[in-house]
Amino acid sequence: MPTSDDSARSESGLPISAVYDAGNLEGWSPREQLGAPGEYPFTRGVYPAMYTGRPWTMRQYAGFGTAAESNARYKQLLAAGTTGLSVAFDLPTQMGYDSDHPLAHGEVGKVGVAIDSIEDMRTLFDGIPLDQVSSSMTINSPAAILLLLYQLVAEEQGIDPTALNGTIQNDVLKEYIARGTYIYPPAPSLRLITDIFTYCRAEIPKWNTISISGYHMAEAGATPVQEIAFTLADGIEYVRAAVVSGQDVDEFAPRLAFFFVARTTILEEVAKFRAARRIWAKVMRERFGAQDPKSWMLRFHTQTAGVQLTAQQPEVNLVRVAVQGLAAVLGGTQSLHTNSFDEAIALPTEKAARLALRTQQVLAYETDVTKTVDPFAGSYVIESMTDDIEAAALALIDRIEDMGGAVAAIEAGFQKAEIERSAYAVTNEIDAGERVIVGVNKFAIDDHEHYEPLRVDPSIEATQAQRLTTLRASRDNAEVARLLQVIRDTAAGDGNLLYPMKDALRARATVGEVSDALRDAWGTYTPVDVF
Repeated sequence: MPTSDDSARSESGLPISAVYDAGNLEGWSPREQLGAPGEYPFTRGVYPAMYTGRPWTMRQYAGFGTAAESNARYKQLLAAGTTGLSVAFDLPTQMGYDSDHPLAHGEVGKVGVAIDSIEDMRTLFDGIPLDQVSSSMTINSPAAILLLLYQLVAEEQGIDPTALNGTIQNDVLKEYIARGTYIYPPAPSLRLITDIFTYCRAEIPKWNTISISGYHMAEAGATPVQEIAFTLADGIEYVRAAVVSGQDVDEFAPRLAFFFVARTTILEEVAKFRAARRIWAKVMRERFGAQDPKSWMLRFHTQTAGVQLTAQQPEVNLVRVAVQGLAAVLGGTQSLHTNSFDEAIALPTEKAARLALRTQQVLAYETDVTKTVDPFAGSYVIESMTDDIEAAALALIDRIEDMGGAVAAIEAGFQKAEIERSAYAVTNEIDAGERVIVGVNKFAIDDHEHYEPLRVDPSIEATQAQRLTTLRASRDNAEVARLLQVIRDTAAGDGNLLYPMKDALRARATVGEVSDALRDAWGTYTPVDVF
């Protein structure tokens, strides 16, 4: 029988045996638990060939300052071999405020690019053929607005929307749990998301309409089990909302996507990804009665763990990111972003971003992990950990369902409180030296090299404000006001909001103005205090 060290625990708090053998998998059926790659329940991957046919999509999350500066960075990344763009927006854009709004002061262009109108979006993608590049946009409450601006710019390029390929994050439930860039209450937010599902099926059929995200929960402190449990519980809520709105599950489910973190704990991360695929396949087939195998597939993007990067000895982050990226690849991700080594200090420099991309390219082209599908399949430790994570995650999902689903649990503050407890425990372990952080609480050095970070020019706030003044002076403001009222009226009714929103944005309404029209109709969300 396997031996066990009672003190050895995974990131999720599950016991880890010192030795694994067949006894760990007693009664285990390879056919039932694994299947073949590309077949239900997709434990071994969602495609039969996986990376033996082609590598994962290599994305680099980027965006800062003005649209022109970010456009230059995108072109640098594409020239360096990036195979997909991933757009970071600044906080005002994420919150649905224009750059000249008082609440935007001091934040314009800081953690992403400032996008106020179609003119900014046009600049952001100038010279980039949108029918040849897959774009992912990390935007949630205003996701419909940014998607429509992207579509309008593509149409200006002469591109048929049916040729567009990409993803909007569009996952507002995790904003209430872990991130905070929510605007509207849950019910109307879910209505807007289901409107996006319907709109994209008709207008942009290749678009991934949502990226249901565990990454931000993990960054806030969620364990691997909590990360996939809370993420899949949110996914269940979105599917349920779409079905209640009258949509057939097989009409929208194939375009759902997910977003997870990859930590340095390789074994548990690989098991986590495999367990998540298996849980989702069973949920979609058994709970929602989906018939299309594509509806059962959990396709996901991965980002390496930013929260594990350190400002101390930042070059060590290159090693961390390589290990994290390897975990994502061994776990079967469909696309990957590798963090830059300097992200614990500031926005990535051009050199750091290129090194992060090169990390993926080394994994893809210089190792042998892409030559076979699911290399760890049949490993006693991986299969045992996959089963343990699946059981623990299902128990948490069932607990949320007993509370009435993800929204009810959010309103009770359940997920947020659970994540905060986990984060507190990890902090205590680090402070006590029980959890080693190389270069921080062990192997630290006193002599720190000077590092010159990338800095965003604060004058861009004034530049963006002037652009907005010029825009409002040159457009038909009466027509914009009329179209914004149509949005309010539609929000108060039950029509699909994306059509009037597109009309307003084409007439050069701003991101903030369209968001304000929905604020007028729906109000804003106030979080519950759980303590």
